[in-house]
Amino acid sequence: MARRLFFVSGIHSGHAELRGEEAKHLSRVLRVEPGHVYEISDNQQKYLARVTEAHKELVRFEVLEKMPAEREAPEIHLYAAIIKFEHFEWGIEKATELGVDRIVPVQSARSENGLDKAVTKRLERWRRIALESSQQSRRVFLPELTPVMRFRDVVSQAAGQRVFLDEKRDGGLLRELPKETSTISLLIGPEGGWTEEERSLARAAGWISASLGPRVLRAETAWMASLAILRA
Repeated sequence: MARRLFFVSGIHSGHAELRGEEAKHLSRVLRVEPGHVYEISDNQQKYLARVTEAHKELVRFEVLEKMPAEREAPEIHLYAAIIKFEHFEWGIEKATELGVDRIVPVQSARSENGLDKAVTKRLERWRRIALESSQQSRRVFLPELTPVMRFRDVVSQAAGQRVFLDEKRDGGLLRELPKETSTISLLIGPEGGWTEEERSLARAAGWISASLGPRVLRAETAWMASLAILRA
């Protein structure tokens, strides 16, 4: 059975600790005790560590050794049009499991009015979801979640190979695109789809149009299918 992995804020003189809710979870739910061995990450490196103290709101670790920790290639930046938050949050959880490196909420023409203004209040919750999903899936590196961006800014600023997922199927299939790049920026729209103006802006900025096939998927389903293809 694989060891559980937990994120710590840092390693100091060969020791680390968890406080608050994380410590409560370990002590109450997992029944952690001194001597138990886990994997921990400071979001830079993975370590094998032994519990030295276990209290209600504090768990301390002693680092035993460094473990291999390499980032997956290519790096995947998901630019996701804002959708209803319950679906967006489910998408964050599953995208994290599938190895996304960066998630950027995007205000598109057909995103629901007002949701962009509420993103700032949700970011800490979303980062918590990504943290818990990272620990569950035993990722070493947390995905980055950023503030909302406007569509126009995304198409002009995104890095690497830039792929515009489009249900109109004017381009090829996503699974057929070469992945000979260190970074892939993937732009996925809302359930209402893209406007013609947005398609024109993406084409003019050099984005590659691609599709997932003949079916029209929910936005969060398209996230999962796309990431599964790119990580295959």
